[in-house]
Amino acid sequence: MELFEDFSLQTYMKPKSLVVLVLLSLVVAGTAFFLLQNHAETETPPSAPVARTLSGAEVSALASKAQAGDAEAQTALGRIYLAGQSVKPDVKAAVKWFQSAAAQNEPEALATLGELTQAGQGVPKNIEEAARLYRLAAEKGSVAGQYNLAFLYESGQGVPTDQIQAAKWYQLAAEGGDPIAQYDIGQRYELGVGVASNRVQAYKWLSLAAAQGQPDSIKLLKKVKRDLSREELTGASQLVNAFVPRQINNFEKINK
Repeated sequence: MELFEDFSLQTYMKPKSLVVLVLLSLVVAGTAFFLLQNHAETETPPSAPVARTLSGAEVSALASKAQAGDAEAQTALGRIYLAGQSVKPDVKAAVKWFQSAAAQNEPEALATLGELTQAGQGVPKNIEEAARLYRLAAEKGSVAGQYNLAFLYESGQGVPTDQIQAAKWYQLAAEGGDPIAQYDIGQRYELGVGVASNRVQAYKWLSLAAAQGQPDSIKLLKKVKRDLSREELTGASQLVNAFVPRQINNFEKINK
């Protein structure tokens, strides 16, 4: 639909192991804090709309499709009202259209409604409800939903802190092509948080993020590269060259 292109927004342990467990938990907690401190907070959020001014005729056509029940049109119209593109900004109108599309399980409407719910804009602030919406969006392939759910698991907001779940959803968002998620999962492979330490995978994801201009990944990539053997670097480079971002319409097929 050409009209919408610019709106695409652990187990029983013997008592003698408890000291080791405590030490390990402190290391993991400290590393998780490091990860939180090193987020690229100045980057554009995954679901931020691309600004483009539509003509009055385009907005009318979009509104007609939205009123007829088209979930993609409802999501696009919601983003227009939210950003004030071609219309006066109206958060309540935006929420109305996002809710209509979310009722049809439109992934990006679910993700954006989750962001509004987390922030308390146009709807009551509710972090648990935001987490629920992110999960629904994430399970349907929304990169924004996957990234936002990962961050909630990493920071323990609305869900229990779980670095394994955080890594899972960051990786899925990274596979969808988001550069910040690629940086985050690259960090985790380099540090071994939520995933087994893997320098080759770290290099792959940091390279992909760096290629999109993500500044933090460019700095970390140099360190990771110095630690790779020639064979590891060759294999990592092959993974980078073979990468193709997963499309949202293919996600549910491989997630069944």
